[in-house]
Amino acid sequence: MVAMFLAQRIILNRLKFSEVPTSLQKDVRDILIESGVEFLTQY
Repeated sequence: MVAMFLAQRIILNRLKFSEVPTSLQKDVRDILIESGVEFLTQY
């Protein structure tokens, strides 16, 4: 649930992927890839 919340914040440009805690980055990356916005993980 937290990963989904963080992914949504990244999509809405309220958070940068680099600000996501390391322990959640894999899950957030997977969600962003599934959402078709993989390019947002490169920041």
